Amino acid sequence: MTTDIALFLTLLAAGLILFAFEWVAADVTALGLMLALVILGLLDPAEAFAGFGSETALMIMGLLILTETLISTGMIDLVGQRMVRMVGQSPRRVQWMMMIAPAAVSAFISNTASAAFFLPITLGLAHRAKISASKLLMPLAFAAILAGSTTFIGTSTNLVVSGLMQQYGLEPLGMFELTPVGLPILIVGLIYMAVLGVRLIPDRIPVDDDHSPFDTDLYFTEIRIPADSPVVGRTIEDVLLAGEMKLGMLELQRNRHALNPLADTVLQADDVLLVEGSRVDMLRLPHIPAIEISGKVRELDQYTQDGLAQMAEVVLLPGSPLVGRTIRGLGLRERFHMQILAVRRAGTLRHNKIGRVTFNLGDVLLIHVPHTSLNLMEKERYFRVLDVIDDSVPDLRRVRLASAIFAGSLLVAILGLLPLAVAVMTGVLLMFLTGCITPEEAYRNIQWKTIILIGSMLAFGQAMQTTGTADYLAAHIIDLPITGSPVLLLATFFALAVILTQPMSNQAAAAVLIPIALQTATRLGYDPRPFAITIALAASASFITPLEPASVIVYNAGRYKFMDFIRVGGLLTVIIFVIVITLVPLLWAI
Repeated sequence: MTTDIALFLTLLAAGLILFAFEWVAADVTALGLMLALVILGLLDPAEAFAGFGSETALMIMGLLILTETLISTGMIDLVGQRMVRMVGQSPRRVQWMMMIAPAAVSAFISNTASAAFFLPITLGLAHRAKISASKLLMPLAFAAILAGSTTFIGTSTNLVVSGLMQQYGLEPLGMFELTPVGLPILIVGLIYMAVLGVRLIPDRIPVDDDHSPFDTDLYFTEIRIPADSPVVGRTIEDVLLAGEMKLGMLELQRNRHALNPLADTVLQADDVLLVEGSRVDMLRLPHIPAIEISGKVRELDQYTQDGLAQMAEVVLLPGSPLVGRTIRGLGLRERFHMQILAVRRAGTLRHNKIGRVTFNLGDVLLIHVPHTSLNLMEKERYFRVLDVIDDSVPDLRRVRLASAIFAGSLLVAILGLLPLAVAVMTGVLLMFLTGCITPEEAYRNIQWKTIILIGSMLAFGQAMQTTGTADYLAAHIIDLPITGSPVLLLATFFALAVILTQPMSNQAAAAVLIPIALQTATRLGYDPRPFAITIALAASASFITPLEPASVIVYNAGRYKFMDFIRVGGLLTVIIFVIVITLVPLLWAI
């Protein structure tokens, strides 16, 4: 083992730990690994940064812009509205449509974007058809993930695998090269979810529960701080008004002025606090000697009707400025007059010390906010309001134009008139020139973290080759008994990809395994292409845990438990394994 190989393996181990425990975001971990390769001399800067200027990275950026254009012009909204009119209130139709529609969309755009779009529609349809939303949301996420393997652009994992294949001198994946395997996976997967999977999903949300992830039996009142109260001169947090008492601070009135009640606000004599809480919380207030109840206890619905605020349930989606941040420092109260009453995450509900919570993708928030601010914040992608089916009519001219450009770009690539990356970037240029989207909108809303992650992991895959690590590991693998059977070797790499893709991102798992698999196949005299295709399909089989972004999005809204995904996704993964190991050797001679 050389020094370079030892250094790379050390970085690989560190990367696996960081990806698994997510102490920092996956894109930050990938960027750090890439820079470490340069600092340690394992790659020169030109090699390390080449991934960001590669055909793969530019193709991904172009696809993200095209997808964002379809969303911003309202094309996806139009599809959702027509879908709602088609299914009506038939429970069986709703169940099938909530799988077929996300799958159809996810074949051509990100499965995360598809799941995010259909989440509020699914909740609304569940309420109208009187179906438990938990029976619909996991199938929605799984359908979106399953469809990623039907086309080359269905998931960015396929693009990463294709880019790594080119580094090893192989032809890139074709637009529909994966379809002969991906389509059977999708069909069988949808049937499994409709027939058996839905029966394995616990009914986490009763039909009569109005599909709210919160206890909305809330009340509000006013409390006054007497001059002789021991809490005078202390902060709201110190006196536990928002902690042990579980009270939401809506407003502080001082000398006829309305102030924002922050955790570090120092209470003064005769301060009046407008607070909210449950029935039990309100019954405790008269027994607290440090305060006086100065207002009438009223239901929160009346508070909303009085025009002081609007209560809404919202979910944090990819691209939200709140993800990875705390409420402090964002100035949401000052800018939008927004009050966060509760946060639901991983099945738990949190009311106190919300100012210290670092928000994650998929968190569901219960908020009070003026109607105008709610619309503005949703437009700026802070969150998506749940249980909403928007009946607004999009600009049909822009919808048709954007759809035609998107379809035309793919058609040009499919016919071989232009390379896919060139066709996609040409489509982006046409979107800009026709005004379907402005460059400012596109650059602001696309997922740059995806490009950072993929560009960095392409460098990581390159380093595995240049340092000799891939060849070193392959030399050890070929001594194992499994190498005598190419099918058994394929099965081993499939299992490794499934295992790695649970704690890691799909793209990172593929970037780690592709160089090893291709080098192993080459040394054994096998065709390396089937191995790359197997890893691409396996890396997208993220069903056993709710860590796949599409599953994260529905996790809190569906009130799922971690074991729910193991119960439902475990058998689905086995089914996919059987399909892949059966069809890949038949379709691609090893």
